[in-house]
This record gives sequence, C-alpha cells and structure tokens, in this order.
Amino acid sequence: MTRLVECVPNFSEGRDMAKITAITDAMEGVAGVQLLDVDPGAATNRTVVTIAGSPEVIVEAAFQGIKKAYEVIDMKNHTGEHARQGACDICPFIPISGVTVDECIELSNQLGKRVGEELNLPVFLYALAAKKPERVRLPDIRAGEYEALEQKLKTPEFKPDYGPARFDAKFGVLTTGVRKFLIAYNVNLNTTYTKIAKEIGFNIREKGRAKRDANGKRMKDGDGKLIRNPGLLKHTQATGWFIDEYKRAQVTINILDHIETPIHVVFDTVKEQAEKLGASVTGSELIGLIPKDAMISAGKYYLQKQGCSTAVSERELIRIAVLSMGLDELSPFDIDKKIIEYNFESPVGLTRMRVDAFADELASDSPAPGGGSVAALAGSLSTALSAMVTNLTFNKKGYEDHNELMEKSGVEAQGLKDWFMNAVNADTEAFNHVMAAMKMPKKTEEEKSARLQAMDEANKEATLVPFSVLERTVPSLKLSKVVADHGNQNSLSDSGVAALMARAAAHGAYYNVLINLSGIEDKAWAKEIRNKADGIIKEVDTLADDIASEVQKKLT
Repeated sequence: MTRLVECVPNFSEGRDMAKITAITDAMEGVAGVQLLDVDPGAATNRTVVTIAGSPEVIVEAAFQGIKKAYEVIDMKNHTGEHARQGACDICPFIPISGVTVDECIELSNQLGKRVGEELNLPVFLYALAAKKPERVRLPDIRAGEYEALEQKLKTPEFKPDYGPARFDAKFGVLTTGVRKFLIAYNVNLNTTYTKIAKEIGFNIREKGRAKRDANGKRMKDGDGKLIRNPGLLKHTQATGWFIDEYKRAQVTINILDHIETPIHVVFDTVKEQAEKLGASVTGSELIGLIPKDAMISAGKYYLQKQGCSTAVSERELIRIAVLSMGLDELSPFDIDKKIIEYNFESPVGLTRMRVDAFADELASDSPAPGGGSVAALAGSLSTALSAMVTNLTFNKKGYEDHNELMEKSGVEAQGLKDWFMNAVNADTEAFNHVMAAMKMPKKTEEEKSARLQAMDEANKEATLVPFSVLERTVPSLKLSKVVADHGNQNSLSDSGVAALMARAAAHGAYYNVLINLSGIEDKAWAKEIRNKADGIIKEVDTLADDIASEVQKKLT
C-alpha cells in the first residue's frame, strides 16, 4: 500500500497571487510531493493549499511553505473575514493510506520542533496532536486572534508547545496538528425548495436541532445552553442551499470521519429523508478529493445490496460507487483525479502499456523487462482467471451453496492479482538498481567498497522480488483448485489454465531467484533463501500436478 499523508496548510494571504505562487512553488519543489489544490479567497484573505506525499517528504514540503510564508507575508498589515493568528495559520496532517494517526502526530511534532528551532517561532499543537486538553479545539487556541497574541504569549497558560514564547509581529504563531480526512459532499434534490434541503440537513447533522416547547420556543438548560435533539449521523455537519448554476437545492455536508460514517450511508440516509418530505435524490457531488478506501467501501456496499459478488477489480468497485451515488450527474467524475491515491500513480510503467506494446518492449534488445516481470505477469493472469470463475459461479443456478466460498476466494484472488501486477514493475525496477550499482565508480578503495556494498544490496532486492512472487504462487494454486473443484464447471478449462499460469509463474520466479543468488556476497543469506525457494517449488509442483490430473480427468 502506498504510504500517503495529506497536508492542508492555510496561509493568511488570498489576494496577492505572486505571494501565493511563491509559497506553493516552495512546497512543490520538494521531490515526491504533489500540489493537489490551491483555493485562494479574497474576502477571507486566506488560501487553503492541499499537498500530499509520503511521510518521508511531507514535513519538508510543509516547512518550506511555512518558511516562504514567513518571508512574503506580513501579519501586521493583514485583514480578512476569516479568523487567523499566523502567516501560516494552521497546518494539519491527515492520514490517507498506509499511515496511522500516531505516525501523523509524530509528523506534526517534527514540524513544530523544526519551525520552533529553525525559524524561532512559537508553535501550538491542536486536534488529535494536542498535548493539552484545552488545545484540542482550534477556536480555543485562536481566541482573540492575531491581535491578542502579544499579551497571550506573556502568560504561562499560553506557553507554546515548541519554539519561544515571543511575539513575532510579522508571522504570528503556527498551529499544527492531526485531523481525520474531511469529505465535502453535496447531495442533489429534485426541488428548488431550499427549505426541504435545510430540513434534511437539520435531521442528519450530528448536532441536530434545538428542542422546542409546545409554543415553538427553543428550550434551554439551567446554564442557558440550547437543548438539542441529536441528528441521525455522527461526524457530520450539514445544511441546505440553492445552487443557481444547477437550478436545484442541495444538502451540503461535511463528513468528518468517513470510517465511522461512510459516504454511502450519508447518501442513503439523505435519500430516505428526502422521500419522507416528498422529494427525491437525483445524484450527488464530491467537492475536492476522496480517499480510495471510502469509494471501495461504497462500491462493495452497493454490490452487496444488489446480491452481487464484491470480487471485482478495485476500479470496478469505484465505478459502481460513482453510478450508485450519481456522482457524475452534474459533471464528469474523473477517477484518476478525484481519488487521492491515483494522483500518485505513475502514468508510465509496464502495467500501463497495451499488451502489444509490452510484448514489443519484451522482444527488444533491452534486458529489462525480462523473465522476472513475465513471471509476475503470469501470476496476475492466474489469479485473474480464478477471480473470473468465482464471478461466473456466484449466484448461478445450482451453485448457490458455494456463494460464501466464491466470494471469499474471489476477493483473495483480486488482491493477489493486484499484488502480482505491481511486481511486474518492481522486478524491472530492481534490475535497474543492479545496473545502477554496477555503474558506480571504482577507482579508489573507498569507491570499490561502496560499489560492492551497493551491488550486494541491489542483488538482494533483485532476488527478493521474484522470491515474493514464488511465495504467492502457492495461494494462487490453491485458489485455482478451489474454483476447479467447486466453481462453475462450464469454466473448468479456465480453472485449469489458472493453475498452469501459477505453475509457470512459480518456475519463472524460481529461475530468477537462482540467477540472482549467484551474485550475492552474503552466502549465509543466499543459502537461506535458496533452501526456502527449493521447498516452495516442490510444494508448487505437487499442487499443480494434483490440479492438472483432476482437471484432465473431468474434461475427458
């Protein structure tokens, strides 16, 4: 899984595009970071920037943006409608994939420490990274805004988490922390009546609506606070509005925790509420980007509602989610742009080639791609066939009792298929690393030593990729046996070919393990890998012989 963190720094400049561009250029200049969105507001005099990248690079990009903001923004002259207290007012980190909240908290601490030490600025941690309960909520930290900072920083209660307790009139203070991903989401109604949209918003949002007495007066508790009837959906903020561009009302929603409150649950809940009020939902609209897992969960949910197998490809699950929630009603839904993780997929690579182009590349005089990539491709074809048979079996007459087995096997096959596809590129990349190590200078003893060490590490990597392919051919063969024994017998030949491809993948990977082991200096490591590989190939041949015998017997 790609390790991906989103970072959304808010800068107190929304009018001077030269300054905004200087800040975003500083962040984009960090290799491995992508600038996903820049949203300046003239009235607020604030720009919300969205960047994303791996944990290893995201802090550097955030720091460079903050550093540039310190150079080009002067808070002494800042005015705007939005609350603020720093040139970079807030800088939250959001875990997207392969990264935990705790890891993001560590990233916010790294950023806070660096800004405090290198820029000599006061830094506060908020939200999930807060070190004190009174600093969880941003409004509590930002009370009085920039104008109150000078006096607040003199008090013990406002001692920064990092950096000096000094008032920097040019910058102010930075607040960084961690929050969960926020999905900005609108549900479209077949009405122009805004009151219906607002009513739905009140009904679903977490804080609900104020309780009213028999006379319609809002009720308060002993402390004078409003008494509320909670809404239907936790972790949501919602209201209704009329969009003149589309000539319709929408329920506009912020989903603050899409794990606890999935987007498909929000959509279906709004549908139910709309029907109670005599309206209908016609589709929905995503503002900004969305994590892949949210769309995959939605796709699975709607397939299960239809009584269909979820053992389909990742992109098919997303397509089902788009169709089911009408996300393309108002404008095209470009999966490659709307899914955060897909913005980081390389547009080039072996797996992005057409089949004929891949074969042509394979047939050229370049040594890579070679047998290792072909072995991985064979593994993906094996598991793709097994997944196909599970889908051709699910809910078919006479096979209903096998639905649970087919669903489980199909999902496993899809996961293995995706892994093997990634290994097609990984094998070629590993070979290229070996070539790069061989080209290292070797004039001095130090250079020779460094080159030998780099070559050994590269050869180990080039061995482990096909070894991992070899390991996964065993579960691939077991899947082909499941579909051969219990799957749709009209697809028995496909199950047999799945087993043949898994066996080919295993022996191709095994050959690549052997040839790469010969170049490794660490003989103990090489021996251990060789022994494991020998054991796996024996298991593969036993399984494959058994499957071939059974398939042959049934077919004849």
